[in-house]
Amino acid sequence: MNPKFEELMQHVEKMQALGAAMTLFGWDAETGAPADSMEMTSRIVGSLSSQYFEAMVNEEVRTLLMELKSAEDLDEIQAAIVRDMVKNLEDMEKIPPEEYREFSELQAKSTTVWTKAKQNNDFASFVPTLEQIIAYTKKFAGYSRKDGQSLYDSMLNDYEETFVQDVLDPFFAGLKEKIVPLLKQVVAKNDQIDKSPLQQSFDVDKQRELNHWLAEYVGFDFNRGILAESEHPFTTGLHNHDVRITSHYYEDAMESAIFSTIHEAGHAIYEMNVADDLTLTPVGGGASCGMHESQSRFMENMIGRSYEFWDPIYAKVQEMFPEQLGQVSLEHFHKMINKVEPGLIRTESDELTYCLHVLIRYEIEKEMIDGELAVEDLPSIWNEKYEAYLGVKPESDTMGVLQDIHWSQGSIGYFPSYALGNAFAAQIYHTMEQELDIQGALRNGQLPIITNWLKEKIHRHGMIKKSRQLLKEITGEDFNPQYYIDYLTDKFTEIYGL
Repeated sequence: MNPKFEELMQHVEKMQALGAAMTLFGWDAETGAPADSMEMTSRIVGSLSSQYFEAMVNEEVRTLLMELKSAEDLDEIQAAIVRDMVKNLEDMEKIPPEEYREFSELQAKSTTVWTKAKQNNDFASFVPTLEQIIAYTKKFAGYSRKDGQSLYDSMLNDYEETFVQDVLDPFFAGLKEKIVPLLKQVVAKNDQIDKSPLQQSFDVDKQRELNHWLAEYVGFDFNRGILAESEHPFTTGLHNHDVRITSHYYEDAMESAIFSTIHEAGHAIYEMNVADDLTLTPVGGGASCGMHESQSRFMENMIGRSYEFWDPIYAKVQEMFPEQLGQVSLEHFHKMINKVEPGLIRTESDELTYCLHVLIRYEIEKEMIDGELAVEDLPSIWNEKYEAYLGVKPESDTMGVLQDIHWSQGSIGYFPSYALGNAFAAQIYHTMEQELDIQGALRNGQLPIITNWLKEKIHRHGMIKKSRQLLKEITGEDFNPQYYIDYLTDKFTEIYGL
């Protein structure tokens, strides 16, 4: 091994350890920390973040990276680690250390502020914190943006390289053009699906039992992960042997937890399948946010909402909830979990309307970052767009602008990754169909046939290969959203008999 690379990895080990510590504090903040703890705990996170910054941004690391980026004796993994670290160094060294720490402390406590605001339907209490978050994200984007690049494009590029506004604008326009007319056709026939059986009371303890079983069934390894609860379901992890997911349970909406759990399990399986020689390195995560979302949306929708997925296991669900579902056929259950209902909540939305939820957030973020939209005006523009695009209007900010955790975390520019993830998933699914009998594997309860294919093609590579490269290698072509449009059209034409 190149001795300079060995020296670099000593620094990497320290960075990974500090990053893991901050991850644990983030996990704790959302799953079990006392409500009043984060004001003090944020100082600890601030100290850790400063140490992380110093471990990354220093002359010794810079000298090693500059020497190694032109080295010819690095293998694929080593070259990827150097490439990733060079990019991170170049971005981070433009940020004043004190600002990096201040923002880390703000992020550590802002989710608690958001949670309270959401629970109390009190957007005004969140406004000062959100204004600070946006100010910092704008400032940091300004440090790293290239000549001629907008602030929002700089943010978008952090989450999905090359998928900036000149790609996203026509992508969303194409979805709108095709999906809105299809949505109107579907909604006109919506009364043919009675969803009342899923709107009864479902014991939450039994839901927990079912969701634990479902997570394991789709491939989540409980020897290397745990399932907890949080206000907003999420996935996090330290390495491929410690991956954690959460769900959220509602007594009168059992399917919410089911599909949140399957969604997060999709993320977790990706992380668990990253190769061992990558997992504790800077390239030990997913290829990109969009590719990560493709795996969760693939598992949640293309697998989890398919008839074949439930065929071998629906009887178990009926046994657990005989009063509610004992007399409900699998055919009826399948239609219920795929019923199209324009609604307020992104995470609860059906496949057909989902990207309209993302489009609303994308348009608002553009105005918020590159335009003149003030934070205090967010509820009104949010409500206007929901009424215009989905025909529904939030009666509270809890059901509207406060529903998502992302802005409180500073994740501005992340939302488009959800829509891209759907499109990536459809393109990958199309190729998988040519190579595997997906429906046969599902009917026989043989999900490892599917997850092993994903592991081989995507998961094991970690971040060595970016999303566009993976798409080309797997499908033989560049990003092509037509597969997503075709998937939605075919699926809902069949379900609704259009």
